[in-house]
Amino acid sequence: MSSEPTSRSANAQRQLSFAGMVGGALAVVIVVAGTTLRVRHEHQLKDWTQAQAIPSVNVVVPVPEAPGGSLDLPGRLEAFESAPIYARVSGYLKSWSVDIGSQVKAGQTLAEIDTPELDQQLVQAKADLASAKADAVLAKTTAARWQSLLDSDSVSRQEVDERTQDSAAKAARVDAAQANLDRLVATKAFAKIVAPFDGVITARDTDVGALINAGSGAGAQLFSVSSVDKLRVYVRVPQEYAPVIKPGGTGTFTVPEYPGKRFTATVVGLADSVNAASGTSLVQLLVDNPGHLLLPGDFVNLHFTLPARAGALRVPASALIFDNRGLRLATVDRGGAVRFKSVAILQDLGNAVDIGSGLAGDDRVIDAPPDGLVEGDRVQIVSPAAKVASHG
Repeated sequence: MSSEPTSRSANAQRQLSFAGMVGGALAVVIVVAGTTLRVRHEHQLKDWTQAQAIPSVNVVVPVPEAPGGSLDLPGRLEAFESAPIYARVSGYLKSWSVDIGSQVKAGQTLAEIDTPELDQQLVQAKADLASAKADAVLAKTTAARWQSLLDSDSVSRQEVDERTQDSAAKAARVDAAQANLDRLVATKAFAKIVAPFDGVITARDTDVGALINAGSGAGAQLFSVSSVDKLRVYVRVPQEYAPVIKPGGTGTFTVPEYPGKRFTATVVGLADSVNAASGTSLVQLLVDNPGHLLLPGDFVNLHFTLPARAGALRVPASALIFDNRGLRLATVDRGGAVRFKSVAILQDLGNAVDIGSGLAGDDRVIDAPPDGLVEGDRVQIVSPAAKVASHG
């Protein structure tokens, strides 16, 4: 039997054994490489997760001695002087000489009232006065005669005194009749409706032939006169800002009918009291109105420039945190850790606030801090610290 088949079989076994060893080695290499790659990916994922767990924040630096900002409030315009005109006598309107928009001078006749009843009262009063005067003359003459008879003892003292008293009473009736006549004459003068001051007619609520009732309680107003060369501006200032508004200060305002045009008014009066319902104080300003561009009753948007608050530090309003621990700001220390500071607001400007205490000028304040921050948390700053924009 030949040895050649046996040799071939041994070679085949050796080749299979070598292939198995190579395959095993490759399997080990693959397993080690996969394990190493998986461990590396796990480390990378852990590093990424840890990086994502650190919040990213924007910080701002408080602005010291920032401008005081502004205060915008709604207000209203009113005439410098305004008077509703009512009749002082009853009758029928005889004529009127002015209409709305007419410029009038003080004492100028606006209308006339026909007063037939008053005219008859005047006639009666004149007759009563004449009768009283006649009675007084007779009583005086009689008293003088009785006085002369007393000297001759022809009459008693009692009778003389009675005649003297009657003369005095008749004289008093003359004074009363004269006063009544003067009253009616004065009342008749009100049959002419006149302007109380220089101004413009803003309303006419009557016409020829209308029945006129005397007094503001009995009848409607006939005219309205307003002085509009100057106008009063009334605005209610929140209690917080009332102390910074001073007489002599100025404010600017706009009105809807002149967009983009600003008018300047001067503070002339303060109410020096706070309305309990609204928490505001009434402020009065004056504005010149030479061209009569502005109209009484106009709505205005009034703008005050507020003075700077000494020692104040300005931060965005979005940086404020208000919770059960009060009003706070979140800051970032030099090590990148969060530090909370309790603060007090000195002035609220809407999109920014002035901090009066609790904050240092070199603090880095987190703007719009994310929820869940606690003391000592580490954060990463995604942008360099910027100063707070001034509030205009």
